[in-house]
Amino acid sequence: MNEILKTAYTFTSESVTEGHPDKICDQISDAILDAMLKEDPDSRGAIETTVADGFIYVFGEARTKARVDHKKVIRDTIDAIGYRADELSTDGEFYRMLISINKQSPDIAMGVDSKELGAGDQGMMFGYATDETDEMLPLPLVLAHTMCKRLTEARKTGELPYLKPDGKSQVSVGYSKDHKPVCIKAIVVSTQHTEGIDIKKLRNDVLSQIILKTIPSELMNRETKILINPTGRFVLGGPAADSGLTGRKIIVDTYGSKGRHGGGAFSGKDATKVDRSGAYLARYIAKNIVAAGLAKECEVQISYAIGVAKPVSFKIDTFRTGKLPDEILTVMISTLIDMRPGTIIKSFGLKRPIYKQFAAYGHFGRDKMILGEKEIDTPWEALDMANTLKKLTDNYLKKKGGEAHE
Repeated sequence: MNEILKTAYTFTSESVTEGHPDKICDQISDAILDAMLKEDPDSRGAIETTVADGFIYVFGEARTKARVDHKKVIRDTIDAIGYRADELSTDGEFYRMLISINKQSPDIAMGVDSKELGAGDQGMMFGYATDETDEMLPLPLVLAHTMCKRLTEARKTGELPYLKPDGKSQVSVGYSKDHKPVCIKAIVVSTQHTEGIDIKKLRNDVLSQIILKTIPSELMNRETKILINPTGRFVLGGPAADSGLTGRKIIVDTYGSKGRHGGGAFSGKDATKVDRSGAYLARYIAKNIVAAGLAKECEVQISYAIGVAKPVSFKIDTFRTGKLPDEILTVMISTLIDMRPGTIIKSFGLKRPIYKQFAAYGHFGRDKMILGEKEIDTPWEALDMANTLKKLTDNYLKKKGGEAHE
């Protein structure tokens, strides 16, 4: 039977390159946070960045003993992405910088600095995992990230020297009735390029060097629609063409819309902000549940109140794929995991300057991260709880007179 006829529905996710205006902002915000944490691990920050034609504005709040050269951090981040100073404005002039970071509100600090570290804000966080990829992330998102990373690699290595930093990808995957990927329905790639490049050459290069090197051939067929620079021209890009803002790509940062999102961004926030630490813990829980074979798909929700350490609510949804009822699994996890912000920060080592590396291409799905000159495990991606969960589940099912399925 044709793959198209086997498709019950289509799901689409997107990614953007590190040169996208919003991602420039995320990286600047996290680079400043890292600079604070490097000198003072107890730093608190909520750093926002916006970029527009020839202008970079960094603002927000912080409490730190670190002395950060904010403008140097910004310049170094722009250089690492690969923009020249004159490429960020339409008139070719160097960009201007304005820094306006205030002290953290004492009203917020009062709740967080209590005897038991309280949550830095209220809100709800979601974590998600699925068994459809090795990364335990949705396939459309994994493929979209992979293409964007490949665009950046081809640009920075000089393989496709006419590429410029701004770019986007989008992948539409057809799924069967039992929610398994069947085929790729559509691929969209838009990449900034230098003036004068022939559009036919660009499209042929992107097809051969980007798409065909990252997309599994068995998922493509004659029906797969491929669109490369659909408008035919993408010379003016980055902040010269569009404004950017920290936290405006939260779906790219997380699960590509397959899992829900509580709405809070990660970048620029220290780990007392549960928007970040709570979401990292929720991912850890969901991933270990799937890795233990307790569900094919899992979504976790945790909610907090400002200044209060223990969560207000906790919920697990396995979308009817779980070995255990969701309410039993919820009680099991609640017993095993301490979800207070102070414990999360200590367990995951979240006072370390590790955040800028996750500000592009997603915060999840990477088992390794860089700390200084060392490559170490990413704590919220660890699977150290999976065996315990499997044993507890097997014991529970045996007591109930059933056996756990392999």
